[in-house]
Amino acid sequence: MSEPNARLNPLPALIFSSRWLQLPLYLGLIVAQGVYVFLFLKELSHLVTDITTLNEQQVMLLVLGLIDVVMISNLLMMVIVGGYETFVSRMRLDRHPDQPEWLSHVNASVLKVKLAMAIIGISSIHLLKTFIEAGTLDGVPLCGTSAAFAAAKDALAANYVGATCSKVTATGVMWQTVIHTIFILSALGIAWTDKVMTGSSKRESHAH
Repeated sequence: MSEPNARLNPLPALIFSSRWLQLPLYLGLIVAQGVYVFLFLKELSHLVTDITTLNEQQVMLLVLGLIDVVMISNLLMMVIVGGYETFVSRMRLDRHPDQPEWLSHVNASVLKVKLAMAIIGISSIHLLKTFIEAGTLDGVPLCGTSAAFAAAKDALAANYVGATCSKVTATGVMWQTVIHTIFILSALGIAWTDKVMTGSSKRESHAH
């Protein structure tokens, strides 16, 4: 039985220490987290200051945008905390009152499943926003086209302040739905594979 604190040979020690090269990556994700906090506050300020001029659909889209930012931020925290704990070093949060419940049993497989579920949640928000915007497709030209510029010119002449073009198309909605479905199937595949591998490991342990 090997000693708990046995010294490693130089080459294994070097290879094992190379895990700390991931530290700048996680620090960079913390910076990205700060950027999303700024973006959230910016969108929230826009929602509060323009509340008197926004209609119900515009408010709903802004709120969905805020939820989207929060879910991406949650995904970042999952990658930062779970990834550091799994691949770099233990943070020893066992007795900390704010330790996330999922961190106590996190490993590479659990982290993959949780990340897949988080991506599905983010994709769902984007798809819902697209469906809401798609409700105005009838008779509204696609942004960036000559018809959109003409519609904007007519709206300016008529002092119309609403949307004069759309950023989504029927084809775009279809492909976004297909991609979302692929995300769901991929997450189910990852979860099923993890369950099969975990079951196999338990059976091997009982056999021994």
